[in-house]
Order: sequence, then structure tokens, then C-alpha cells
Amino acid sequence: MGFAELGLSSEIVAAVEASGYAEPTPIQERAIPVALEGRDIFGIAQTGTGKTASFVLPIIQKLAVGRARARMPRSLILEPTRELAAQVATSFESYGRNHKLTMALLIGGVSFTDQDKKLDRGVDVLIATPGRLLDHCERGKVMLNGVQFLVIDEADRMLDMGFIPDVEDICRRISFSRQTMLFSATMPQEIQELADRFMQPPVKIEVAPPSSPAETVQQWQVLSGGGRDKRDTLRQLLRDESVKNGIVFCNRKSDVAILCKSLQRHGFNAAALHGDMEQRHRMKTLDAFRNGEISLLIASDVAARGLDIPEVGHVFNFDVPIHAEDYVHRIGRTGRAGRSGCAFMLVTSPERKYVETIEELIGRTIERYAITRQSSETGESGQPSGTRETRASKKSPGRRKRGDKPAVKQQSREPRASKETSTDKEPDVIGMGEHVPAFLQGK
Repeated sequence: MGFAELGLSSEIVAAVEASGYAEPTPIQERAIPVALEGRDIFGIAQTGTGKTASFVLPIIQKLAVGRARARMPRSLILEPTRELAAQVATSFESYGRNHKLTMALLIGGVSFTDQDKKLDRGVDVLIATPGRLLDHCERGKVMLNGVQFLVIDEADRMLDMGFIPDVEDICRRISFSRQTMLFSATMPQEIQELADRFMQPPVKIEVAPPSSPAETVQQWQVLSGGGRDKRDTLRQLLRDESVKNGIVFCNRKSDVAILCKSLQRHGFNAAALHGDMEQRHRMKTLDAFRNGEISLLIASDVAARGLDIPEVGHVFNFDVPIHAEDYVHRIGRTGRAGRSGCAFMLVTSPERKYVETIEELIGRTIERYAITRQSSETGESGQPSGTRETRASKKSPGRRKRGDKPAVKQQSREPRASKETSTDKEPDVIGMGEHVPAFLQGK
């Protein structure tokens, strides 16, 4: 089935094809005809399935007739993060290239004055984060009583970030005669209650089990120690996998900066992305990653939801996410649009309890991946050195298969001097050597 068979206009179909898409995804195939009928939609689909086009394309077609008035947008799309809002704005520009629709993006980190000017001219499409939108409402710069189409995107993420009270406030400001489309990857009770309160009986569209990762993503867990050992393990994985590009997720923003500097020090082309960065810097970093100028993006969960970077080959969970749903969204950054991808999770003993929760959520066991340590990781210059190890899954003498227990080496190890450890540290004690205490000898 092509996009033309969904009831879309020839202008929109041409714009979609010019963007490189020939066939709709399952969520698009089911949601677009219902949206064109004017019915409310409660869509449940995993990340990377094309939810954005499911509401962007019908809204463009419906807004083709009529014009906006000053400070009274005709449609409103709520997004949980600045990055996702900016991405949806890009989709509107791409798919609406054959229409003369006006658009405004209301996000933090951008001048109120510039946003006010666009609102004063009138906009057909308003894309906003809840906090910044309410700021404009309180200042009298935008009125929502003219909104005909409301989209609440990534509703479960809104819940996680504490935005639901703001979303409820916004919904009360809009006429109930509007058409509402709510999209979420999971369906917690609070989201169901939101739909019951602010939507007319919606058509429920579910194209994948809630919280299920894409089948195109290979998932592995790698057992590791903490601290320096975890960084060593990550660097070894990056070399073993010959990573072209990838995203590395940390749970804390402070750890993002530390890990990024460590990887840069060892010769990797890495950049950090977290919520404390200025908006302009964040967008510049994302553009550099999309364009291939940066190979590794070290990120907090600000990058886990909705960012559409189609050809991300690998995702690494440097920290096991505390909330199991975040795991699904993180690994959803790879394996998008039918492409294959790999997701690795570095697991320490204290993090095992979180892995069990993740496995329960996704309904499968994440297979263990064993790696072979290199004897020397870096040369004097800090560039990767030594021979790249073959992946453990390949059969060859002396290499272990995934899941095999590592062989115990009897020889003692000498400590390696590096910027991350002191050279005067005592050698690791493997055994007692020739010294055996007298009480053990029965003397």
C-alpha cells in the first residue's frame, strides 16, 4: 500500500516521496485514515515506528483550507523535550513543502521576543513544550481557544518528567470540540486516565505490544566491574564492534561529561549531550552527529525519546537504566525504519536487579556477551593500539563463545599506569605465593 491509498492529497504524497519514503509504516497505515475522518486517536507504538508522520500528514491536509489569526494557532502539538519539538518542526517543513502553512516553535532556551513576533503574525501549526507554552499563555501572547487539532506526543515521557498537570491545564484551555491525538509507547494508568478525561471516545491503535523493542535490534548484556573497569569494557566493545556511529547512555548528567572526556582522551571522536547544555549547543551537537562529524554521542536520557537519526548502528547503555521503560526508548535509537542495530548494556553486580526488571518488561532474556581483553589498550599518544579482537561469537581456537565462563589465569598481573590510576598502587594479590602463615601449617 502506498501513501496515496491512505486518502492523502497528491501534494502531500509528492512531499513524502521527495523525503525518501515510498510505503507507510503500520502505525501510519492505520492512523492516517482515522485521523482524516476527524476521530480522536489513542496510538500505542514503540519508538522508531513513524508516529510523527501519523499526525503530521493529516494535520497538513486539514489545515490546507483556512488561515490563522494573530495569537490563535489552529493546531497544537505538545512534546516533552526541546529536541523532539525541533524534530517535529523539521518534519512539518519537509512534508508541508507544497503548502503555505505557517509554524512556530515554542521551546526554552530561545528568545521570547522572536517567538512573540511569529505568534503575532498568526500560525497554523504551534509546536511547543508544556512549560514554555504556559509561559506565553500567562503573558497573554497566545490564546488556545482556536485550536482545532491537538496532539499529545510521547505521553508516557510527559508523565515521567512531571508534565501531566501542565498538559491537563493546557487541555482545559482548548475547546472540547477539537480533534485529539495522543501517542505513547507505553500505557500506564495515569495516561489512560488522561485519555478518559480529555478525549472523546478514541480509536485505539496498537501496532506492537507495549514496551517491546524492535525485532531488528540485537540485544546483549556485558558483565563488568565498576569505575575504571567499566570504561575499559566500553572501549573494548567500541573496538570489537568497529562502531561507525553510536549513542552511549548514562544515568547522570555528571557522568556524561566524565565519560566523554575519558573517551576523547583515548582517541575516540565523542561529544556530550545533556540537559544542562545551552539549547544552541545541543542542537549544534545533534547536527554534527547526524552529519557524521561526530561518531559517538554520550548522552543522558534527554536523547532517548523520539530523536530520529535513522542510521545509528549501535546503542550502549553505560549505566543500566533504573526505569525499565527507559531501556526500550534508549535502544530504540538504533534499528529504526527496518534497519538492523545492536544494543549493549554494561552490567555491574548492583545493577543486576534492574536488568531483571527490564527482562520482565520486554518478555525475554537478554543474552550475555563475553569479550576478550586486549593486553594493551593505548599507546603513548592515547590513540587505540593493539590488535582488534574478533567477536566472541566467531569460532576460533582459544576464543570463548557468548555465555562461556572466562578461563582463570594463574599468573599475577602488574598494575598499568594511566591517567585514571596511580602508579604507586599495590599489585593485585592473586594468592599467598611462597609465604604461608604459620597457623595454616599447623606449627
